[in-house]
Amino acid sequence: MGYIEDLRKLVGHQPLIFVGSVVIVIDEKGRILLQQRKFPEGVWGIPGGLMELGESTEDVARRELFEETRLQVNELKLINVYSGPEHFIRAANGDEFYVVTTAYYAENAIGDIVVDQAESITFNYFYPHELPENIVKSHRAILDEFLSKHYKFLSTVN
Repeated sequence: MGYIEDLRKLVGHQPLIFVGSVVIVIDEKGRILLQQRKFPEGVWGIPGGLMELGESTEDVARRELFEETRLQVNELKLINVYSGPEHFIRAANGDEFYVVTTAYYAENAIGDIVVDQAESITFNYFYPHELPENIVKSHRAILDEFLSKHYKFLSTVN
């Protein structure tokens, strides 16, 4: 049982604050790795998840990426930290929470993708102009900021 599950046993569905991290992985062709999620079904997002006790946001990004894909990254570069009322979520089971998300990007992950079937349908690399339409709303905002401020492949990709 993890920290969040233990906490939910104590507080039920009351609103909580959770800290999480995501990491945008860029391959050598300038494509962005996205996860097609099981929940919500079929929606695309950036690999990541919520913090466990004792972790840093960098630890979360690396752990979640590895758990979901078996990929590893070395240097993480900060995009931004996202929080506020627009990051409120009410889950299907009634749990309510606000998420503080630290977003990173990394280039050229090490390893071959192995999909964690518990959380993911598949993973795919996309060029920025080919990103799917059905992306988690908060992740779309992170991708937009990343592409406008940090993406260096724009001049080399059609």
